[in-house]
Amino acid sequence: MKKRLRKKKHVGDFQELGFRVVYRPASGLSPEAREELLWAFLTAAIEANGLLAGGGGGEPADFFVASATRCGSATEEQRAAVRQWLAGETRIAWFDVGPLLDAWYGHEA
Repeated sequence: MKKRLRKKKHVGDFQELGFRVVYRPASGLSPEAREELLWAFLTAAIEANGLLAGGGGGEPADFFVASATRCGSATEEQRAAVRQWLAGETRIAWFDVGPLLDAWYGHEA
């Protein structure tokens, strides 16, 4: 496949990786505390590590996380940093950080 098509289709050397994050807030948190937790997650775990997150803060909160860099990929180091932040957050009862996935097509990298 020609370079132009690989770039357009985000395959080969133009593949972009991301990962899924799911967390459940601790029971008993007020709606205001849940919103504070969501904003803390987005600023301290996501934006601080050069990432973007799309999804929702429902129950459980479910996001797909990708690099904030244009045509970039999330790295194992960024994934580990998000996992570490979640593990240290006492307002979170349970979480899961998935493997790196192809951000455009969803299959495992």
